[in-house]
Amino acid sequence: MGVFLATAIIATVTVCAAAFVVIVKGRAGSGEDPLAIAVAQGLSGKSLTALENERRQLILEDADSQAFTFTSQPTITSAPAQLLSGNSGAPIVPYGPPPNPKTAEGIAYSLLPAFGFALSQFGCLYKMWMNESSWLWNAQNASGAYGIPQALPGDKMASAGPNWQTDPTTQIKWGLGYIKSVYGTPCQAWAFWQVHGWY
Repeated sequence: MGVFLATAIIATVTVCAAAFVVIVKGRAGSGEDPLAIAVAQGLSGKSLTALENERRQLILEDADSQAFTFTSQPTITSAPAQLLSGNSGAPIVPYGPPPNPKTAEGIAYSLLPAFGFALSQFGCLYKMWMNESSWLWNAQNASGAYGIPQALPGDKMASAGPNWQTDPTTQIKWGLGYIKSVYGTPCQAWAFWQVHGWY
């Protein structure tokens, strides 16, 4: 709208000025209609061509300013340090504040250092075991998998304690040991789980 308004104003001023000049000259006694002369001169003169070129230029500039395109996708040169899990390079799932220590999640969080895992690994462990058992010590499925880590068969967890069927701490200790021996870290286990749906 702004481009057309500016062009209309410039055209109006130019035509009026030309008409004024012709009218003043016409009063000198030429006998011709001064307005007709002004319009004829305006339509055929250089001023109209210049105005038309200026209008086109303004339209192109306005269109260019509104038509943005991307030549390529932005790239990240390096990942922030807190998003990597040590040597594995597997992404860490951010998790908020430490969980309540009286819950299964809190027990697992507090046991991570005992197995050599950074606390930042908890996000991966949380997501994986939430998918496996919803962190329920008595979770079981038709295949025979049991407990928070879904050991298969469940009695494998007896190696971590005789109360494996009812004690979340025993189940979590067994699960963390299993993760360490098979995958190295919870985030590596979670990366495997995301591809296969099991670990």
